[in-house]
Amino acid sequence: MRDLALIFGAALAAALGVGLVGALTLRLLRDRSITVHVCVLLTVTVAAVVAGVVVVAQAMFLSPHDLQVVLLTVAAAAVVSLAVGWHFGRRLAVAAVWADQARERERRVEKGRRDLVAWVSHDLRTPLAGLRAMAEALEDRVVDDPATVAEYHGRIRAQTDRMTRLVDDLFELSRINAGALRLSLSAVPLGEVVSDALAGAAPLAEARRIRLVAAESGWPTVLASEPELARVVGNLLLNAVRYTPSDGTVRVAAGCERDAAWLAVADTCGGIPEDDLPRLFDVAFRGEPARTPRSGGEGSGGLGLAIVRGLVEAHGGRVDVQNVVGGCRFVVRLPAA
Repeated sequence: MRDLALIFGAALAAALGVGLVGALTLRLLRDRSITVHVCVLLTVTVAAVVAGVVVVAQAMFLSPHDLQVVLLTVAAAAVVSLAVGWHFGRRLAVAAVWADQARERERRVEKGRRDLVAWVSHDLRTPLAGLRAMAEALEDRVVDDPATVAEYHGRIRAQTDRMTRLVDDLFELSRINAGALRLSLSAVPLGEVVSDALAGAAPLAEARRIRLVAAESGWPTVLASEPELARVVGNLLLNAVRYTPSDGTVRVAAGCERDAAWLAVADTCGGIPEDDLPRLFDVAFRGEPARTPRSGGEGSGGLGLAIVRGLVEAHGGRVDVQNVVGGCRFVVRLPAA
């Protein structure tokens, strides 16, 4: 019994020495990946076993041949342990990174949801307050001359249209996020869609003294759902017009590259801060100052570009934005018909 206690004590002392070295190594490598930490832990475990075996072998006067056999057995186990540890350590590292990214995405989504509620509440409360005030004025006959009554009716109609657009945007965004969007793909002439969108944006552009410039020919045909494609082009044009100062220019161009067609909408808004570019298509994001409406209450709750990205990706395409001289340029790429 005494011999067993001595053997245990000697092996424990050797293993503790290796363990202390391993702990110091892990402390020095604390900023490295999970794979490195797992491999170091397995190496420390194997080294502790080897140290214990060597110390006990010396105490028991094992022959060199027997000691060599034991060490070869431990080495074989060490190779297998390190290989398995490296493989599963990489998997653990990937899983940890994925979990961290998932948590970060969840935090961004939750923040976007809170911002969306705040922006939509603000954008609905403002026109509702105006509608209530004008309705009470008409009801109480505070205003009764025909000209003022007609003006109030016009304002009520404009505010109602604004709330209708906001509700439509919310409905479209909910369809995209819920995966309920069903596209009916066909060959769509991009020139016709752009022409209709230009006609729709012309009144706002004329009111702000903004020139709309588009090529007369060379428009490709894309494989898309026409209503959703019209929504994409319309949102991009209205977004460009809203954030371009007076006497500015919005240019629309298109072309083909390999099996894809591209559509570009460039404005003269002055550019977007580089830090805001990756977040520009997030729900309810409104950067300062380049992405904030200058006047006219034409904001869309920060939903327009989020809808653009959702619809483009539903078509199997992508949308990008970059700063150019004097403004920014949105580029949509879609499959060519």
